[in-house]
Amino acid sequence: MDEECIMPKATDQTFLTKLIGAHSGKHPKFVKPSAKSAMGANPVHFMVIHYAGEVGYNVDGWLDKNKDPLNENVVELFVKSKDPVFSKLFEAPEVASTGRGRKKGGSFQTVAMIHKQAVEHLLTTLQSTTPHFIRCILPNMKKKNGIIEAKLVLEQLRCNGVLEGIRIVRKGFPNRLLYQEFVQRYTILAPKAIPPGFVDGMKATEKLVEALNLESNEYRMGYSKIFLRAGVIGALEDKRDERVKEVLIGFQTLARGWLAGSVSGSSWT
Repeated sequence: MDEECIMPKATDQTFLTKLIGAHSGKHPKFVKPSAKSAMGANPVHFMVIHYAGEVGYNVDGWLDKNKDPLNENVVELFVKSKDPVFSKLFEAPEVASTGRGRKKGGSFQTVAMIHKQAVEHLLTTLQSTTPHFIRCILPNMKKKNGIIEAKLVLEQLRCNGVLEGIRIVRKGFPNRLLYQEFVQRYTILAPKAIPPGFVDGMKATEKLVEALNLESNEYRMGYSKIFLRAGVIGALEDKRDERVKEVLIGFQTLARGWLAGSVSGSSWT
């Protein structure tokens, strides 16, 4: 699309012709519609098979929208606006270097280019963090509370990939901890497994895992982390809670015995 925007005589139809020539019959997700679908008030020019199903697209006006034609002088005027919100809306996006010693000018920026840069920035952020997603599910088509249409909810879970994600997670090792974190948190379950002064995180984790009697198919050792199957962390946390409870009860017993001895005047050990 960006190439067509540069061509002086390019039109939406020339773009569509090149698109069909490049993908029709070559890409399994690209479908050329029937002659009937390409006719009418809202013709479908091509179709893409998404996870949720086939979606038709109409390319009318795509090149013009992608160019996002707006006079540079007008944009510069808007950027200098005293209204901070209005000025921020028209602020020039950060543009990566083209590799030829200069940056792409504002006139070469298309909507597709800006979108691509935004997606790359988003992926960089996601890869450097631990994201959590909130899935919004429509419970019914009546817009009323207290009503759940099971078929509708199940179809949404299937289409947005939640069920597929759960299946993949259950087959893999979704939980992961740094060796130091694993040792620090679960040494209480086997305090004698690791010798005093032991500093190698991987070897300490191996000794602790052996003492905890974890099955070999329940974990994998990485370069800096241990990967655990679904359910293993939960079981370890339950054991840890029980152990912490026992330790606290022991402290309480000692403290109450000492207090009782202090009140009665007798020594208690």
